[in-house]
Amino acid sequence: METVLEAEETAAARITAEKTVFSVLLALSFTHLLNDTIQSLIPAIYPLVKDSLHLSFSQVGLITLTFQLSASILQPLVGLYTDKRPQPYSLAIGMGFTLLGLVCLALSHSFAMVLLSVALVGVGSAIFHPEASRLAYMASGGKHGMAQSLFQVGGNTGSSLGPLLAAAIIVPFGQLHIAWFSLVALLAIVVMLRISRWYLNNPQRIKPKKKAVASGGIQLSKGRVAFALFILLILIFSKYFYMASLTSYYTFYLMDKFHVSVQDSQVYLFVFLFAIAAGTFIGGPVGDRIGRKYVIWISILGVAPFALLMPHVNLLWTVVLSVFIGVILSSAFSAILVYAQELVPGKVGMIAGLFFGFAFGMAGVGSALLGELADRTSINYVYQVCAYLPLIGLLTGFLPNIEGKRKAA
Repeated sequence: METVLEAEETAAARITAEKTVFSVLLALSFTHLLNDTIQSLIPAIYPLVKDSLHLSFSQVGLITLTFQLSASILQPLVGLYTDKRPQPYSLAIGMGFTLLGLVCLALSHSFAMVLLSVALVGVGSAIFHPEASRLAYMASGGKHGMAQSLFQVGGNTGSSLGPLLAAAIIVPFGQLHIAWFSLVALLAIVVMLRISRWYLNNPQRIKPKKKAVASGGIQLSKGRVAFALFILLILIFSKYFYMASLTSYYTFYLMDKFHVSVQDSQVYLFVFLFAIAAGTFIGGPVGDRIGRKYVIWISILGVAPFALLMPHVNLLWTVVLSVFIGVILSSAFSAILVYAQELVPGKVGMIAGLFFGFAFGMAGVGSALLGELADRTSINYVYQVCAYLPLIGLLTGFLPNIEGKRKAA
């Protein structure tokens, strides 16, 4: 009798583990929105800080580099550690670092203090993203692409809101008003603590590595897996190097070429970032249905015609093309991340940390190098050079068709 009861309990636990928990996914998406709203304030206040502290484009690039590197270097290590020892309350701890960095940024009156402030925000991001991505995987019920896209759309929506809020609150009233966004961080901590309790009560949703490998059905040699991961990282490089030219320098480009005001440039940046948020949800569900490799093809290589055209058109068409670029390019990351997690089953946190970290790192390095290039040449020249980066999407052809292998298995 005990054996029958144990079998029934095991079956019930398996059914529970296979259900998609939308309440958790929506809560994660909301916290991602709050987290990335705070982070997007950093590039949004660049024109203000550049004038008040008399910074060069190179120094603006170093601010982004400091933020991105503090986030990128730690993320794979956090993911690797939490794969072995899950940390349910790490989300709230990470947001605590972000809160501290936000207050320091509001009070910064030197370049060094700005660098320290954005580094603290970067540490908060490094702790948040790998474990939040694992939670999305746990709550997905097998719909991994959909779950990652829902998680990502919250972050991208938050990224689009930052410039708009900066234009409404920080630019007119000054840097000190950044401190008001500490209320956003406190709200995020409250929601994160509720998610952490669900995490503690559902340990059965974390698959041990052996079971994950057994259920994956994908048999690739270590060499092919390593090569595929290398190609994916190159694609991340092309996406985020190009994205750095838009997120860090789009406002300067519009002000320099079309002579728009700082506040108008922030609104145009919001339009671009909102297009990213609107397109984010496409990649995951479509990848679940037609295969992630096809989504990666379309999302990176498909941007090339619009990117090549944008440096040669007027203000109206620049904004229109930025919307197409944002919608198409935004579908790539969820597809790339889930594809990589399926290549290396059982290492959800490590892969999430590696790819989030590498994406942040490439954005930071890209911003620093492009800032140096802008100082040596012009901001217009930067956009002419970066227009060719999406052509690297041709390398997608070297990725193995793991969806076909899984169906065969």
